[in-house]
Amino acid sequence: MGNKIQFIDRLRLGFAVSVAKSVTFIVRSLRLGAASVLPGSIARRIEPRLLQLLSQQVKNGVILIAGTNGKTTTALLLCTILERKGFRITHNSTGANLENGLMTALLESTNLLGTLNADYAILEVDENIVPRVLTPLQPRIILCLNLFRDQLDRYGEVDTISKRWTKVISTLPPETVVIPNADDPTLSNLGQQLPQRVLFFGLNEPEHYLEAIPHAVDSIYCPKCGHSLDYKGVYLSHLGDFTCPNCGFSKSKPALESSEWSQILVGLYNKYNTLAAATAAIDLGVDEVTIRDTINTFQAAFGRAEDLVINGKRVRILLSKNPVGTNETIRVVTQSTDKTTLLVLNDRTPDGTDVSWIWDVDTEKLVERGGTLVVSGDRVYDMALRLRYSQKSPESNLNLIVEEDLRQAIATALEHTPENETLHILPTYSAMLEVREVLTGRKIL
Repeated sequence: MGNKIQFIDRLRLGFAVSVAKSVTFIVRSLRLGAASVLPGSIARRIEPRLLQLLSQQVKNGVILIAGTNGKTTTALLLCTILERKGFRITHNSTGANLENGLMTALLESTNLLGTLNADYAILEVDENIVPRVLTPLQPRIILCLNLFRDQLDRYGEVDTISKRWTKVISTLPPETVVIPNADDPTLSNLGQQLPQRVLFFGLNEPEHYLEAIPHAVDSIYCPKCGHSLDYKGVYLSHLGDFTCPNCGFSKSKPALESSEWSQILVGLYNKYNTLAAATAAIDLGVDEVTIRDTINTFQAAFGRAEDLVINGKRVRILLSKNPVGTNETIRVVTQSTDKTTLLVLNDRTPDGTDVSWIWDVDTEKLVERGGTLVVSGDRVYDMALRLRYSQKSPESNLNLIVEEDLRQAIATALEHTPENETLHILPTYSAMLEVREVLTGRKIL
């Protein structure tokens, strides 16, 4: 943290930064995008150690946030808490969470001489690149949110990712703080193996148990011995209160009592994000009054339970990019009285080209309640077929509308939404960006 850089390194870094900032200016001036990746990619070619040279200048250290779901919301909440205490924060707020995106975010707070001016860097990191960036970043805090199956064409099983995380994290300095999800057996086990200081977060609210383990469950076996875990109950997917009857492995004790912490965002999955950010903030010395006040006034990140008003009607965008996340957004929808939902399924690189995951989603719950379901996206017919297979009877009270054109699909969904109800939109990642562009008139990336 705050290390000095050698003169030669400074010259090369300054040149790389100057080129990157020029690229950023050109891209944004010509309205070619948000320049959230390209500047870092180019600067990295000039100075391969760019990530290390920039991150070591962050005064109070790097906070790395990794996991399948919840990174953006958790990062934005923690960022907001720290900014309210007057700290200068660097954050990859566009969600560009691969190496070039991390570098671009750090470059935003760097002057033309290569000097970075930030108290903290809060970086969302794709779970698959965590082992590659831990050593150059040397984070002060690592938040491990969860591990679910995501983008099956790109990633292996969750236990493989966890083993790679454990191997690299264990080599970091002992003062590194690791904050894993106690309710995730894989991450609970990870935290129990590490030599660093470990603080867990998790739920202790049995009233929120699911009635049964969902189809999209990823890991209900003991990460130590492989025996089936005994669950008192699950909160979502494989996250819950568990013990292993064979070897005695059990859920780690969270640092905070979850029932004492409120949340303003919808969905139980956001309670995890709230607890993760609060645990990190407390460890950084932020007072609880500031943390609680920020939580109670917090606004969701774009596309993550984001509320908009379009043509006088309320619209809520719920990013739905994998089985677990989609099951949770469906739970939000079915707990409401609103009867119009738009599902948008894409299969582009940010989404993952394998969309077979939709068959692990409990769409039956969405279909059973009836109402209007509008379907669109690159794989509109795959989603429509999944919904048809979810119908127990052809005579069910379901109005399924298939519309290939996204703009028309949005218009149709709005038409079917009564004035006093909310239109819920469940898009994959690239679809979420398209939906927001249509609704707000501007691109995010």
